[in-house]
Amino acid sequence: MNIRRAAAVARRIFMDLKNDKRTVALIVLVPIGFMVAFGFVFQGDVKDVRVLVVNNDNGGGFGNKSISDRVIANIDKTTLKLENATNKSEAIAAVQNGKAYAVIVFPDNLTESVSGTAQSPPPVANTTANETATPTANVTNQAVARQGQVNIQVLTDNSNIDVSRAVTTAVNAAVLKTANETGQTPRLSVDTSNAIYGQNARFIDFFCPGLACLAIWNITTLLTLEAFVGERTSGTLPRLLASPLRESELVAGYSIAYGTLGIIQSALLLAVGVLLFNITIEGNIALAFTTIALLAIVSQALGILLSSVARSEREAGQFAPFLILVAVLLSGIIWPLEAIPEWLRPASYLIPTTYAVEAMRSVMMRGWGLSMIWIDIAALLVFASAFLVLAVIMLKRRA
Repeated sequence: MNIRRAAAVARRIFMDLKNDKRTVALIVLVPIGFMVAFGFVFQGDVKDVRVLVVNNDNGGGFGNKSISDRVIANIDKTTLKLENATNKSEAIAAVQNGKAYAVIVFPDNLTESVSGTAQSPPPVANTTANETATPTANVTNQAVARQGQVNIQVLTDNSNIDVSRAVTTAVNAAVLKTANETGQTPRLSVDTSNAIYGQNARFIDFFCPGLACLAIWNITTLLTLEAFVGERTSGTLPRLLASPLRESELVAGYSIAYGTLGIIQSALLLAVGVLLFNITIEGNIALAFTTIALLAIVSQALGILLSSVARSEREAGQFAPFLILVAVLLSGIIWPLEAIPEWLRPASYLIPTTYAVEAMRSVMMRGWGLSMIWIDIAALLVFASAFLVLAVIMLKRRA
């Protein structure tokens, strides 16, 4: 091997890069951008989670302050945003409607039960397994377990596992601190056995809807983008535009073709999730399919729009890291929106995948119907329409 000739080749490549400012920027700025973005997003903790409190404890006995008041005072208020609810049914309904993430229920006479001043509760009737698993199951007046423990019930929405875990961790920490303050460590406990949504949810149930949305978003956008740029660089696009074919008709044709391919991909992803991983689908699978198919249409529209600023297929491929980055970091696919820094959170709602992921999880894990996710569907329709209109406008300018 001739080192001099190899060095000449390397020198030519560096000269080409010198004249390609976009590639240089990609090489220099993207790694920095990745590090900064991941650093800001993943250093955050879940914050401001709306939790409803049903406080049936009206006793006082530890320094004229009830156990429930002590637990509430010890809960980390940066993590949980506590609000009072009149009763348990009302609080559960709020979670079912997506207005809160969890309910904390303090049983009747909690303070007296813990201090041992209350009378013994009546025998607890046996319940079936179904009754035990139902969030609205009756809690005994004194909630005294057979082992002598007093349970504070926490009912969560497990459709977002990270948020649910943050809620239970905050309540457990507050209860432990209160038990240590009052010397009642063996008796106070937290019951998290029942969930309002996602009773037996696994991580794959939470992750799969987001992963499917990420795959459709990235693959469909890049596939459409590279195909459209290929048409331009090969000279096919100018010839098509020189014919009676209108720009809107060309965009519509690409939308039909690549939108159909994206829909097929959507069906395959859902089939793999159900058949291979046995993911939970509580709601209408047709609605879940419609949601991800709509994201495919949005993605191909974005691909056509981005093709107007890419001069070659190599430049088209440079969009890949940005598409992945914004979706993974800001759409709640892996990290919940509640953990994104507050100043950065509004950017999440400028990304179509945010609405698709939320709608998919709501259908698959909460069992919600169209009446509950219509805002997310409407947002995706707006994105699709806006991208297609802008694509036609940009295509007319480049023609």
